[in-house]
Amino acid sequence: MSAMLPVPADTAPRLAGVLGSSMSAVQGLPNDLGLPRATAVVVVLVDGLGASNIQARAGHARFLASRMAKRDVLRTVFPSTTAAAIATFATGRPPGEHGLVGYRVLDAAHDRVVNQLSGWDAGMPPETWQRLPTLFETMREAGIPSYAIGAARYSDSGFTRAVLRGAEYRPGATVADRFAEADRILATGERAVVYLYVPELDQAAHAHGWESDKWLGQLEMLDAELAAFERRMPRGAGLLVTADHGVVDVPAHRHVFIDDRPELLVGVRHVGGEPRCVALYFEPGLEASARTALVEGWRAAEGHRSWVVSRDEAIDAGLYGEVAGDVRDRIGDVIIAARAGIAYYDRREPNRQAEAMIGQHGSLSDEETRVPLIRGGAFGRD
Repeated sequence: MSAMLPVPADTAPRLAGVLGSSMSAVQGLPNDLGLPRATAVVVVLVDGLGASNIQARAGHARFLASRMAKRDVLRTVFPSTTAAAIATFATGRPPGEHGLVGYRVLDAAHDRVVNQLSGWDAGMPPETWQRLPTLFETMREAGIPSYAIGAARYSDSGFTRAVLRGAEYRPGATVADRFAEADRILATGERAVVYLYVPELDQAAHAHGWESDKWLGQLEMLDAELAAFERRMPRGAGLLVTADHGVVDVPAHRHVFIDDRPELLVGVRHVGGEPRCVALYFEPGLEASARTALVEGWRAAEGHRSWVVSRDEAIDAGLYGEVAGDVRDRIGDVIIAARAGIAYYDRREPNRQAEAMIGQHGSLSDEETRVPLIRGGAFGRD
């Protein structure tokens, strides 16, 4: 069954290579993306902007669409979710190595499921839970200044400490403010790498759907800002635009409730993951026969519209890359990754606000896993 999973070939360009290639470009070194030497590099990561989303709205994003038509499309990580993807972007390594293997994952030492974006505390220190040095730390050791530009509220968050350590954080309240901050950094003439984060499209997609006027307005604004920013860039500086994942819209009538199958929750201690990529964690000590029966039960129930695999099958298929020993238990015993346009919820949850979200992601579909790599500035000149 795991052989049927749509795992891209190992040679496919990946999000993991973007930041390391940017560092190599300012050093004048060969790199995975074939980037030429640049005096500085600005990498704009747009949360939730999949290649398919751009293609479907090309007339409203002429800068993005015209560049992407001629350039690369990358694959993001599995699960196609922000915590896992940005950690891979920042470390250059897959989730099985850095340890952020999903949105809500098991912290076995404390017998709890923890949100990897906002749930950090003393029991899960971000500096050690994310197991690897970041590429920003590597740049610091190499004498290359690096900057992370984002909203002020993220400046000292647990997630920032987990994945952006080594970079100097610069706040910007709006997209325009963030590009203005990037202008100031480039004006210094430093041989620097700048990471600029844009969460607004993902926020609009979750609240209203990516097919909404709200999302479209954010796309048009970003496209105009990018085009203007490229025109202002000093000659020799390179621009890359990429994303952590794409988005699909899932209306309420396509919600599936896992608690409708109570017989398949006997022996399940925790429910993690997210609506399009559920992770079920078994009770400790559950017998092997019961484990197998649960995997097969979920496969029989949901296999017609989702990929249903055990932890071992997911690891063997390479979905998480190489998996470190202390990361293995963070991966669900059963993974249910939506293939159809559905989202899974559990009505036993005390907080059911997530059910109001329309835009979703996390699974293996092309719409969720194909992200742009748009080249501008020194990288866009033939």
